[in-house]
Amino acid sequence: MFSLLTLVALAVVAAVTSFISGIFGMAGGMLLIGFLLVVLPVPVAMVFHGVIQIAANGWRAWLWRHHIKWPVVLKYGLGSAAALVVFSFFAFVPDKAVVLLAVGLTPFVALAVPRRIAPDVERGGQAFLAGVIGGAMNLVAGVTGPLLDIFYVRTGMTRQINIATKSAAQVLGHLTKLAYFGVLINSPAGRDLEQWLVMAYAACFAVLGATLSRSVLDRLSDRQFYYWTRRVILAIGVVYVGQGVWLMASR
Repeated sequence: MFSLLTLVALAVVAAVTSFISGIFGMAGGMLLIGFLLVVLPVPVAMVFHGVIQIAANGWRAWLWRHHIKWPVVLKYGLGSAAALVVFSFFAFVPDKAVVLLAVGLTPFVALAVPRRIAPDVERGGQAFLAGVIGGAMNLVAGVTGPLLDIFYVRTGMTRQINIATKSAAQVLGHLTKLAYFGVLINSPAGRDLEQWLVMAYAACFAVLGATLSRSVLDRLSDRQFYYWTRRVILAIGVVYVGQGVWLMASR
């Protein structure tokens, strides 16, 4: 299933996207799912994405573990689990074009929320709500970074707390995606040893990318962090919307 060229490309993409996410807290997952959707069917791509992202986010959370806000992470995990329970009744596998459009549009939706009503992941039960919404998007689009960010950008968190808490929460979110596409629905994802060996191989490069990103994040100011995050994610969103529209129009 995997040629040498594909394996090399997967290693590079896993490392680079993990490096990007380590700096901005997002965007890497969007790039990774876009690559995986090109070379793999949707259910298999979702499982690969989940494993690689668990490795990247888990290692990133460990690197910044002293900055994690655990109450936020636990509430987010409960929300993601609730979304998984609901989706398990439908065994829904999204169309590839729908996934691309959803991924591309989420940053625009996220940043369109007016500041005065913007949610705050540290207030009340909003971390749980973020988990429900993020969990649903994880199962439909494979990524939640842009949408999840609306719960973080107005909290006053430092960039280290933002990255650490979001990474730990994303581990729980991607675990639900792995359970859904790898176990709960009848799909070819994770059904043979070759797939798991390749996922482990890619996960190692994701850990490498996360490690290399730490020094860059240390050099950024909080202002630079939030400034560039928005611009990078919108640029990637435009590309994915274009891909989704092209795919639908070409049928």
